Amino acid sequence: MSRNPNPAYDNRLDNKYGSLTLIDIPAEVAQHEPWFNQTLTRVNDCVVRLGIFRGEYHWHKHNAEDECFVVIDGELFIDVEGKGTVRLGKNFGYTVPRGVVHRTRAPEKTVVLMIEAATVTPTGD
Repeated sequence: MSRNPNPAYDNRLDNKYGSLTLIDIPAEVAQHEPWFNQTLTRVNDCVVRLGIFRGEYHWHKHNAEDECFVVIDGELFIDVEGKGTVRLGKNFGYTVPRGVVHRTRAPEKTVVLMIEAATVTPTGD
């Protein structure tokens, strides 16, 4: 799997807010366009990332980490190799287990929180 097959993917892995800081998700969404991925905070050995999606991401997997998606706004499709497609509307979530090949698709601008191990590479292993 390639690390970053599309330079238009804006992946920011810095812990932008850290602890004891108010996280203004609507402000973050207003400032960025798809494909944007920002680590908002770290919680123990995990991170909470904000994703702003539109269009198709590439097929990839994470060999050592699970990945949880929670839709805040919009509609997200997760294609899972050998399992078909899962549709997530607003306030729905889904966890893709480690080692499972998947891709995300969003027909329109979609805002997603991702909860995953801090070691995950967003573009896949």
